[in-house]
Amino acid sequence: MPPDHPFGYEASMLKGEKVGLRARHDDDIPVLRSELYDDHVNGSRAEGRPWRPVTPGSNDSRLVVDDNEPGHVPFSVVELASNTLVGTATLWGIDNHARAAHIGLGLLPSARGTGYGTDVVSVLCYYGFTVRGLHRLQIETLADNTAMLRSAERNGFVREGVLRSSAWVLGEFLDEVILGLLAEDWKPGLLT
Repeated sequence: MPPDHPFGYEASMLKGEKVGLRARHDDDIPVLRSELYDDHVNGSRAEGRPWRPVTPGSNDSRLVVDDNEPGHVPFSVVELASNTLVGTATLWGIDNHARAAHIGLGLLPSARGTGYGTDVVSVLCYYGFTVRGLHRLQIETLADNTAMLRSAERNGFVREGVLRSSAWVLGEFLDEVILGLLAEDWKPGLLT
C-alpha cells in the first residue's frame, strides 16, 4: 500500500483514524447481542423487521457470519487505541452486476457520540469502492437518526429522497432518508 494511502491495514483489519474493521470473532457475539440486539428500543430502530428476543447461543443471522453469503460482508468494529469492540458494520445487498451495495452500522451505547460512526462509514466506503470496485453505496436510515445522517454526509453522501411513513417503529410510522454516494464523488478522508 502506498505511504500516502488514507487507510491503514494489518492482517484481516481495515483501519480508519479511530476504528478498525475486522472479522467477527466468536467472543464478539455475546457482547453485540446484549448491547445492541437485546435492547428492544435500539433493535426496533435498527431493523426493518419487528424486534424479537433471541435465545442465547443460537445462530442469530444478524451476528453469526455466513462466509458463503457473497452479498453480505459483516465486520466487527474495534477502537484502534485499545482494540476494544465498539460495534458492528456491514456492507450488504451487494449487487455485483450493478456494482452497488448498502452500508449499515451499529455502535455500542458507550461508543456513540465519539466520531466512530463517521470513521466506520469512511472505512466502509474504502472497502466498497477500492477493495470491491463498487460504483454506488447507499444508506437508509430513520429521518431522526441525526448521528447517522451526519456521518454519511461528512463522507460525501447526498440525500436522495425521503420515504414518508415507511418504517413502523414502536407503535408509529417514521420517515426514512435514502442517501447515496458514487465512486467518482467519493473523496477519501473528506470528513468535513
